[in-house]
Amino acid sequence: MKTPVFIALCASLVFSGKAQAQTAAGRAAGSAVFERECASCHRQTSATSEAPSAEVLRQLAPDAIVTALTSGRMRVQGERLSENERRAVAEFLTGRSVDATSTSITNRCASTSPMPAEIQGSQWNGWGAGLANTRYQPASRASIAAADVPKLKLKWAFGFAGTLAARTQPTVVGGRLFTASEKGEVYALDAKTGCVHWIYQARAAVRTAMTVAPFPANSGSTRFALYFGDGQANAYAVDAETGSLLWARKVDEHPNAAITGAPAVHEGRVYVPTSAAGEEVRGGRLDYGCCTFRGSVSALDAVTGAVVWKSYSIPEEPKPRAKNKDGVQLFGPAGGGMWGAPTIDARRGVLYLGTGNGFAEPAQKTTNAVIAFDLATGRIRWAKQTVPNDVWIWQCPPESSTNPNCPSKQGPDFDFGTSPLIARTPQGRELLIVPQKSGVMYALDPDNEGAVVWEYRFGQGSAFGAQWGAAADERNAYVGNGGTLSQSPGGMHAVDLESGKRAWFVPPAPKLCAGGSDERCYASQGGALTAIPGVVFSGGADGGLRAYSTRDGSIVWQFDTNREFATVNGAKANGATIDGAGAVVVDGWLFVNSGYNGIVGRAGNALLAFDVE
Repeated sequence: MKTPVFIALCASLVFSGKAQAQTAAGRAAGSAVFERECASCHRQTSATSEAPSAEVLRQLAPDAIVTALTSGRMRVQGERLSENERRAVAEFLTGRSVDATSTSITNRCASTSPMPAEIQGSQWNGWGAGLANTRYQPASRASIAAADVPKLKLKWAFGFAGTLAARTQPTVVGGRLFTASEKGEVYALDAKTGCVHWIYQARAAVRTAMTVAPFPANSGSTRFALYFGDGQANAYAVDAETGSLLWARKVDEHPNAAITGAPAVHEGRVYVPTSAAGEEVRGGRLDYGCCTFRGSVSALDAVTGAVVWKSYSIPEEPKPRAKNKDGVQLFGPAGGGMWGAPTIDARRGVLYLGTGNGFAEPAQKTTNAVIAFDLATGRIRWAKQTVPNDVWIWQCPPESSTNPNCPSKQGPDFDFGTSPLIARTPQGRELLIVPQKSGVMYALDPDNEGAVVWEYRFGQGSAFGAQWGAAADERNAYVGNGGTLSQSPGGMHAVDLESGKRAWFVPPAPKLCAGGSDERCYASQGGALTAIPGVVFSGGADGGLRAYSTRDGSIVWQFDTNREFATVNGAKANGATIDGAGAVVVDGWLFVNSGYNGIVGRAGNALLAFDVE
């Protein structure tokens, strides 16, 4: 899934010219690592090798770079470095000592109220505001009338110190806002003030949304657990009130496995998907035995973390398939990462997940597909593939006859990056609605093995720039056009649920980032949408957060996040690309993260909170 989640150390680190704090020996060591591991990749001039500016990187703490290389977005490159080399390059790039930086809680809440006895009332829990993942917040929980949306004003901002992206969609339950950073710091904030109740340090970067669910206590009373995953495929249960670890479970041993989709909790089980951008990034290298990762979903016991069952998107295990010219053994089939949160269909006893492209041949019928897994056993009941023969590896040519690391014919890279949502038409029919990177949104029949009921083309499609989530109310499905590197990215569509016909279309608004020095200024709107009665919210790659009338698509409110913000925790923060996670609306507030550093995203690290004034 290539926004890309990362494109290596060499596509993200630039010499900042601030190494005066190091010794000559330290500078020489760090410089050598940079030249050997980063420079050749960084100096590429293709449109897909853009990197953050030196000015942006100067804002990073050296420990943030070490974290990225050890357990974060650049750990594939970090695997080839020793601990001393990771420290040396971080200090070389920032000009500061790793030991000189530390994380401490600032803006700690003066008092902490206990979590409520029951999860009730206004909340946004997990990825899609419910197990059906409709991303629709009813009036009783939104508490923002459509007429009041133009009155939204920024009330506070929170900065994720020493990071280049804010990818984790907030969860708001019981007056607390739960979120995380690329340094693996998990935060419990007061939703109205942004003060910090606690911070938990995960083992790797965290980008999943989080889910709160009851957790039985030894005393017989009930407390609540916060469930999430990290960039090394560790799933966690943390006490939502105190931040103490309840359990952690590694759900996949593949070195590139990661959890990007929010865990779903249902009837005592936690369902956790895995993806692996790292393998498709490194798979074309002749020194790598491409490819062995298969997307998976694990059902864990919510109390103990024990694995109840595990099922793969590609049932067949990878087998030796060829050797490249360097004699490296290659494997396949592989791929089919699961990027989104599971969608739970309790009535039918299944969960639905979308899958990504293949990494290695032979091509499989369960990639670029929606798969229905049995909730009790993990057995695949059915799979509906929409784009076949899509085997894609980073930097491989359109056709390859000399490097068997690459597919014989490079696929279009048209993943399903989002969760299918369960919508109900005005006539009462249930449909699975899911947009794809191909630029097509599908309505599938959950009672007929995913047969296509209708399809709607909303864009040209693009390998770069994901589709992270549609939204649906009682009449329409809403989708923003990603297609970042297509000829016509951006714009919003409303599609009649019953017929699949266009209800309205609005072209992209003028880009708010236009005129800046960073070339990664795009009109795409592939981020997850959020709907409330009368309004649908869309964050754009241009840094704009916009509210559209669900009646005709007119823009009723807009906020430009492309600036620095004074933060309640004192961390330096700025907004930029909004992608991936969507806005969260709950109890009269709107929360959104801004900043999505990558090849098609500009760096930012701000959590923004809005209220009606």
